[in-house]
Amino acid sequence: MINPIWLRSFCTLVEVGHFTRTAENLHMTQSGVSQHVRKLEEHLGQPLLIRQGKKFTLTSTGNRLYQEGQKLIFSLANLEKRVGLDPAHEGIVKVASPGSVGLKLYPHLLRMQKHYPKLVVEYRFAPNSEVERLIAEHKVDVGLMTCLSTMGEVSLKPIAEEELLLVTPSGILEPGWDQLIELGFIDHPDGAYHAGQLLSVNFPEFQNSNQFKRSGFSNQINLILEPVSMGLGFTVLPSHAVGAFKDTEKVKIHRLTNKVSETLYMGIHTNKFMPNNVNTVISEAEKCLKNI
Repeated sequence: MINPIWLRSFCTLVEVGHFTRTAENLHMTQSGVSQHVRKLEEHLGQPLLIRQGKKFTLTSTGNRLYQEGQKLIFSLANLEKRVGLDPAHEGIVKVASPGSVGLKLYPHLLRMQKHYPKLVVEYRFAPNSEVERLIAEHKVDVGLMTCLSTMGEVSLKPIAEEELLLVTPSGILEPGWDQLIELGFIDHPDGAYHAGQLLSVNFPEFQNSNQFKRSGFSNQINLILEPVSMGLGFTVLPSHAVGAFKDTEKVKIHRLTNKVSETLYMGIHTNKFMPNNVNTVISEAEKCLKNI
């Protein structure tokens, strides 16, 4: 690999056209500049300059090296500048969350991106276990979860609470255990977890979601209530997912005696330095979700 310090000396020499002035510009000795050029020639195995007294001309190899080296020197200088600046409203930030959270958060982050077009949000909808894995494997910068992590690589902090709701077809006014058994469960990626949280404290008969026949499944958060609205089963969802459903007259939302809210956690990798653009997204997410 070409030493970038040697390359900088060579490119400066070509631009200045004089060894002494090049040395002055780079705060080096003239012999130091000459040594860098010789080291480049030895490294490449070809001459770069045709020396004519105190003057020189470039060989074809020297000319090619200068043309390409200029680009590299500029790129390295630009890299130093960008890393040093660490802009708060530029670059790509990758976010993942369960669907209910995403229905509220993603549009908010898109509005932020419209205001800061150079700050690009890549959003992935995923269940808790997948969000946890993505954080641990450095595949997202920020993850929202509704359960605690079992991985040491994942650092979480609570930022909001969201109520879980039982949703049945519209004709069921007071859901009993037998009615739920008859209806069957419309499952989703966090279905078993949500059902266990809410139903276990409201129905003494409940042991796990496998007690219900599986009447359907959807991994699309905005479609989970479609089969419920058609009378095909019931489900348990966070309140924002329920609120986002358009045909609310076709379902019945039940707030049970013993209310259950799940904590929403903001997750990042334990050992990852957070650049300013990620901190910007985290701040916006907390602002959006604090009154979920």
